Amino acid sequence: MISQKVWTFKHKSYPMKRFLLPLLLSALVSQPLLFAASTTTTHRPAHRAHSRVHESAAARSHIANLQHSERVTGAHLATASLTTVRHHGYVRHTRHHYYERFTASSFVSADQTAGDITAGEDPIVRQAAINALGDMNGTVVAIDPSNGRILAMVNQKLALSSGAEPCSTIKLSVALAALDEGIITKETPVNLGGSYHLNLTEALAHSNNAYFETLGRRLGFDRVRHYATEFGLGELAGYNIDGEQPGIYPDQPLAENLGGVGRMCSFGEGVSMTPLQLGALVAAIANGGTLYYLQHPTTPTEALSLQPRIKRTLDIAPILPEIHDGMQAAVQYGTARSLRTNFNEFPVLGKTGTCSNDGTRFGWFASYADTQYGRIVAVFFLEGGRPTFGPKAAELTGVFYRNLWDSSYFAAKQAPVTSDATPATAVGAPQ
Repeated sequence: MISQKVWTFKHKSYPMKRFLLPLLLSALVSQPLLFAASTTTTHRPAHRAHSRVHESAAARSHIANLQHSERVTGAHLATASLTTVRHHGYVRHTRHHYYERFTASSFVSADQTAGDITAGEDPIVRQAAINALGDMNGTVVAIDPSNGRILAMVNQKLALSSGAEPCSTIKLSVALAALDEGIITKETPVNLGGSYHLNLTEALAHSNNAYFETLGRRLGFDRVRHYATEFGLGELAGYNIDGEQPGIYPDQPLAENLGGVGRMCSFGEGVSMTPLQLGALVAAIANGGTLYYLQHPTTPTEALSLQPRIKRTLDIAPILPEIHDGMQAAVQYGTARSLRTNFNEFPVLGKTGTCSNDGTRFGWFASYADTQYGRIVAVFFLEGGRPTFGPKAAELTGVFYRNLWDSSYFAAKQAPVTSDATPATAVGAPQ
C-alpha cells in the first residue's frame, strides 16, 4: 500500500536542443514571462482571455532556474542544471549533476494479483493487463468510459491504496482548467524565457514543467484546487468499492520556497491521487465530460445488470478538442512514444508521469484507445527503481492494447459505443 508522502526530490527531462538558445539568451537578458497574443479564436468569451501574464520577481527567478534544466533520461537517474558564470567578460557554463540512489525494486517474485476479486471482470481484458504488467511492480485499471465499469483491476491492493503523487499526469487537470478559464487555447504561445515559446500541444507532448508552472501561477491555487476537486481528486472515485481510499488534495498550496502552486501544477507535489481517480478523469475526457462513479462488479450477474451512475457532468466538451492533440502527440512523438513500439493500429491518447521519493520511483501512464468499436481507458501505475518511469508505463500499455488486438477484443464489439448508449442515473455520494 502506498503511503501519502511529501516528495523531496524531482527530476524531469528536457531536450538540450530546445533549451540551448534560451539558456544563452537568458544569461544576457532578464525578461518577464509573457503570454504572446494568440491568433486562434477561442470558444470562450473574449473578456476572459489574457494575452499577458504578470509575474513577481520571485516567480521570474524561479522559472529562470527551471529553464536551466538539461535533458536526462530516466535510465540515467539524474538531473543536471546548467549554471552560467560571468568572469572577466567571458561566459562559462558549468553542469552540476545530482544523482538519486534508488533502493526499491521494480520487479516482484510473488503473485501480486493474489486476493483480487475477479468474477465480475472481463476475462479478456484482465488477462491482457496481467500479461502486459508481467513481473513489474504495479497495478492496471481498465475502464469502459461509456458507463464507468471497471473491466479489470490488477493488483487491487495497490489500486485501492491511499494513492501516490500524480507526477506529470496532474498536467491534464491544469490544462483543462486553463482552457476553461480562457487563459489559453491549444495554439497560444507561452513565453518561457528569451525567444523560447511553447503551446499547449507541445507542452503536453513533451511534459514541459516550466509551461505548467506558468499556468499554475496564472490560475492561482484556489482555481487550481477548484478544478482538481471537480475532476474527482480528493474524493472516492468508485461507488461502494470495498477498501477504496480517497487520496488527498490539500487545502493550502505548497510554501513558495518549495515551489508553491507552480510546483503543484507541474508535478502534483503535495497531492495524493489513486489510479481510480486518474482513470475516472481520463474516462470523462474520453466520453465528452461525464464523470461516472466507477463500479467494480464482483459477480457476472452484477456485471450484466450494471447501471451507470453519474457523479457529475463536467462542462468541458467544448474544450476537449484543445487537449486531444497534445495527448495524441505524447504517444506519436512525445514522452509516451514507447507505446508505439508495441501498438500502432489505432489512435491512443494519453499522458505520462514520473517522480520519485526516498529511493522509490513512480511511473504513470493514463490513456484511452480511440477505436471504431468504442473506447477503453487504461491506467498503468508502477513503483520501483531504475526501470520504473512514465515511458515504461506507456510501453506496457502498448503491450496491453496489442494483447487486446491479438485476441480480437475490439473486432468482437458489435457497434460503436457512445457516452449515452446506456441510460445513466445521477446519484449522490455512496453511503
